[in-house]
Amino acid sequence: MALQQKKALSKTSKVRPSTGNSASTPQSQCLPSEIEVKYKMAECYTMLKQDKDAIAILDGIPSRQRTPKINMMLANLYKKAGQERPSVTSYKEVLRQCPLALDAILGLLSLSVKGAEVASMTMNVIQTLPNLDWLSVWIKAYAFVHIGDNSRAINTICSLEKKSLLRDNVDLLGSLADLYFRAGDNKNSVLKFEQAQMLDPYLIKGMDVYGYLLAREGRLEDVENLGCRLFNISDQHAEPWVVSGCHSFYSKRYSRALYLGAKAIQLNSNSVQALLLKGAALRNMGRVQEAIIHFREAIRLAPCRLDCYEGLIECYLASNSIREAMVMANNVYKTLGANAQTLTLLATVCLEDPVTQEKAKTLLDKALTQRPDYIKAVVKKAELLSREQKYEDGIALLRNALANQSDCVLHRILGDFLVAVNEYQEAMDQYSIALSLDPNDQKSLEGMQKMEKEESPTDATQEEDVDDMEGSGEEGDLEGSDSEAAQWADQEQWFGMQ
Repeated sequence: MALQQKKALSKTSKVRPSTGNSASTPQSQCLPSEIEVKYKMAECYTMLKQDKDAIAILDGIPSRQRTPKINMMLANLYKKAGQERPSVTSYKEVLRQCPLALDAILGLLSLSVKGAEVASMTMNVIQTLPNLDWLSVWIKAYAFVHIGDNSRAINTICSLEKKSLLRDNVDLLGSLADLYFRAGDNKNSVLKFEQAQMLDPYLIKGMDVYGYLLAREGRLEDVENLGCRLFNISDQHAEPWVVSGCHSFYSKRYSRALYLGAKAIQLNSNSVQALLLKGAALRNMGRVQEAIIHFREAIRLAPCRLDCYEGLIECYLASNSIREAMVMANNVYKTLGANAQTLTLLATVCLEDPVTQEKAKTLLDKALTQRPDYIKAVVKKAELLSREQKYEDGIALLRNALANQSDCVLHRILGDFLVAVNEYQEAMDQYSIALSLDPNDQKSLEGMQKMEKEESPTDATQEEDVDDMEGSGEEGDLEGSDSEAAQWADQEQWFGMQ
């Protein structure tokens, strides 16, 4: 046996004589082809954020020699550069060679190619292979997603999710969570994100939206834990930085949120949530014009997402540009259709002008007829009733909205209305519920403290008398501790991550 191994080794170690054709040597056979080298070079350019050079390299490959992965990279690069026509051509070429390339299908749908046309390119494969009856429904669902028809997209994906082959599919659950978020149904969005996260603990896609929703609900500890978990998975994605930025933003640390949003954009310039985070931070820091640039870029990337328009309109209102806000709100209403969200957005702008108060009321009534549980519409209608001092109507509206859901803002506004009609004890209860839902809600805390002062004016005068009698013996120590705490707060590390 050992002798046979030695003979085999001696045979393989002999060098064959050169035949004059270098392509036939074993060394040359191991080398990658010129096309593969160009593809690798393009990959390097994209990692270096030099997309133009990557496109130039791939464009140099003759069309007939382009493999599906080359066409796919070209399509994505063209799309990122805003060159829609060559991007569509490249995606179609991918589907011609690989009819089941789902990323190419999504790419075409995102570029406004009709669902029926995309489905026709996969029809032969669907009819030939077994267990592919779901694909045509899947294409239909994502066609609805990309035209902004959220309700039909949700219904179609829910029907897909019930099929045994796609039950508990993480991608579908993530898409469903994102659709609920776009439709303003934050409760179901959070539930679907949690379900997807349980099935895939290493899931990163969509976690930036999930973190934002948790932060809005005041669940800052959960947001912090989510950010830590995502950083442990990878710090080379935008999502962990956005989640940490949401934690900073809702902790009113806007400078840090600005930095984290900028870092996320550096990692992924197409991250809509990162642009929204940075834009919101700039707006709250008074840098409205810079914020407008970021919200406009978010709209360009996601023209069907209402929150992008909401951010831009808030900037216009903050700079008293009511006319621009009205034009934008009307455009959104016409583009995305008359649903509860667009009606409420238009009403929000109308509330800023005394001349259009009645129009705002009509719009809000229409929104609440469509969706009586839509929180933003309830809040704006309550604001209108407060201006008109119709507190009893406001209380009835808020009680009805809180019958099937619990929300910090609604409980707080109900508390304000109850104070206006001298129902102090129940108002205290509502403020307490609001603070239990969001301990950081400053307005609920202020409302409760104001009531406590009004209820016990004698206690306040007694405290003043005690302060006068005590003098300043221990007061200096307390002030010293406050200043020391402030020094520690100022020394917090700017780039610190937990």
